Amino acid sequence: MKNNFKIFLIFILIFLTFTKITSNASEEDIYNKIDLFSEVLDKINKEYVEEVNQSDAMDAAINGVLQSLDPYSSYMSPEMLEEMQTETSGEFGGLGIEVGMEAGVVKVISPIDSSPAYKAGVKAGDYIVKINDIQVQGKTLTEAVDLMRGPVGSDIEITVRRRGVKKSIIFKITREIIKVASVKTELFNSDVAYIRLTSFNENSSNQIKEKIKEFKNKNKVEHFILDLRNNPGGLLSQAIKISDFFLDNGEIVSTKSRKGKENRKWFAKKGDIINGDTLIVLINYGSASASEIVAGALKDHKRAILIGENTYGKGSVQSIIPLNNRGAIRLTVSKYYLPSGKSISEVGVVPDIEITEENDQFRINTETDNQLEFALKLING
Repeated sequence: MKNNFKIFLIFILIFLTFTKITSNASEEDIYNKIDLFSEVLDKINKEYVEEVNQSDAMDAAINGVLQSLDPYSSYMSPEMLEEMQTETSGEFGGLGIEVGMEAGVVKVISPIDSSPAYKAGVKAGDYIVKINDIQVQGKTLTEAVDLMRGPVGSDIEITVRRRGVKKSIIFKITREIIKVASVKTELFNSDVAYIRLTSFNENSSNQIKEKIKEFKNKNKVEHFILDLRNNPGGLLSQAIKISDFFLDNGEIVSTKSRKGKENRKWFAKKGDIINGDTLIVLINYGSASASEIVAGALKDHKRAILIGENTYGKGSVQSIIPLNNRGAIRLTVSKYYLPSGKSISEVGVVPDIEITEENDQFRINTETDNQLEFALKLING
């Protein structure tokens, strides 16, 4: 069994070597590294203080390769893949946060509206440093996510560091079934339709389309506010459909991959479903991925006014590639570009009007939401 373990990890090293070493590396250099790795592995097997769990070590080796590429590539066991598929369909269990890696630290991309993490006060941009008193630094993203998993109804304590706050913040959170109501609406001043989109799941575009029809049929709506704050993204196809709702023509987004023949562009079809009515988009640091595609496309085409804060800056596309063990790898296969040709990777989308949020609880209430209040005042002149 140990020999199989060695062979597997040597294979992993070969893969990693070819992805990280420049194309002019000599064959001798590569084999020297393989020999070195084999020697290190042999020392571990003979000298390490405890017996190595080979199955866990293999999973860690796979993750090591994938996460050396970028923060968004990772391995998913069959159980993790099933959970992910449930998540994109709109209901799952957990804390209700989207997380990623930054410089080896687990970072909150965005908490989901009304989730346990959201209600506890976790914010986009928080760095998770401890989970139930276990240090997170040095662990892979998958290992950290595994620590956060647990039975519905059980408690978890997470310690975070927040930008601008000197002391760590500790949150005690009870795990729940997360039901994602991806679209929430409100009517203001009888002619302003407010639409909050909390995620891009498989039903988001249909829900938005139906809500817009309801507003148009029942009210004399002339202005729309699309709220993408704390929306961590989701399905690219939904971002394209929702952008297309408000555009009459032109490019929405393009992707560029390693293989030039797989580069793609998506264009808007004729027909703006709100017929050119005023459109304001609210964004913040928790707006990521698909949210940035929509906000960026509407900004580039001068179709909407963006109000709020700079977005997260996740400009890459991950593909879920099935494996023979019924698990999968999430692999970055391309980067997306806005109609202007700009990439938002690590840069984000800049608002037209910067308004720093004073309250991160996005209740549909102008008394506690200065960004929404500003948008309404702008519409009313």
